[in-house]
Formats: sequence, structure tokens, C-alpha cells
Amino acid sequence: MDRGATPSSNARAEPDLPWPDRIHANFKRVGIRQVGYVPDTGHSRLIALCQQDPEIADVVLTSEAEGAGLVAGAALGGQRAALLMQSSGVGNCVNMLSLAKACRFPLVLLVTMRGEWAEFNPWQVAMGTKTQAALELMDVLVYRVDEPEEAGETVAAALDIAFNGGLAAAVLLSQRLIGAKRWVK
Repeated sequence: MDRGATPSSNARAEPDLPWPDRIHANFKRVGIRQVGYVPDTGHSRLIALCQQDPEIADVVLTSEAEGAGLVAGAALGGQRAALLMQSSGVGNCVNMLSLAKACRFPLVLLVTMRGEWAEFNPWQVAMGTKTQAALELMDVLVYRVDEPEEAGETVAAALDIAFNGGLAAAVLLSQRLIGAKRWVK
């Protein structure tokens, strides 16, 4: 384990918590100290939990591409970090994903999906349908969560493989899981 990581108790077994709380518990378990994100409704509860956690620095990014630099800097400084983004943001950071592979540092992405189930905005469909393929082309391991009870265990598996193997892993949080956005006038 790297410097700055002080894992808490086994956070995998929290079946009564909402799925964002289970993810946060897993961040604590593996010693995540920095979380980068572009504000996103799908991640709003998880972002709030990270903001309220004095052991996690929450970093608002102007572009998802900045996230790879944040994670690289955290790794070089002996800390663990994770990135939160929406599926449309994956397209913004494809170039930067090569940094994780070339420099062999762990990279964990939690991606809220758009352009899927009950999408109202047709502009979200193009990237939403290609997110997994784009990540896999960049040698990112991809896991998917469709049901709330899968979130904790799936994120735990992605965190473990990324930090134990120095790999890039992404968890796609389906639109059905996060809830369809509605057009409001």
C-alpha cells in the first residue's frame, strides 16, 4: 500500500447503504485521498460524501483530461486518487489515458453513463454507446454496474485490481442505476 493510504474496515459488506455510500466506503477502504471530478448530477451524492470527508481532497476539474494529471501527481506524491466523470467526458480524456499506461500508475474512473436507458438528449447517445469501446481501446479494464447492490462489490474489485496491479480500471455506472435525467423547462 502506498503512503497516505490507511484503509478502514472491510467496506465491501455494506448492503444496506445507498450505492454512492458503498462506493465512498470502498474509497476509504483502499485509502483514496484525492477525488477529481467535473460536476455531474449522477455523481452528486458521491461528490458530497467526498466533500464532507476531511481525509479526501475533492478537486473540481475544468475538463476530464486534467484528471489523469491529478492521478499521476497523486501517485508520484504517494497518494491514491480516483476520477469521477460522465460518459461524455471519456471522449475528452482519451489522449490522457495513455499516460497511465506509459507511466504505469493506477487509474480508477467512475463513469456515470448517458445516452442509454430513457435518455432524453440525443447528443448524449453517440458517446454513451461508444464509452466502453473507447476505454477498452486505451487498455482500460471496464466493469459495469446496473443494479444498486452491485455497486460496492464492483467498485471494490476495480479499486483492488488498479491499485494492486498498477492498472487502469473504469466502472460504468449505468443510466438505469443513476436514474434517467428529465428535461425540465
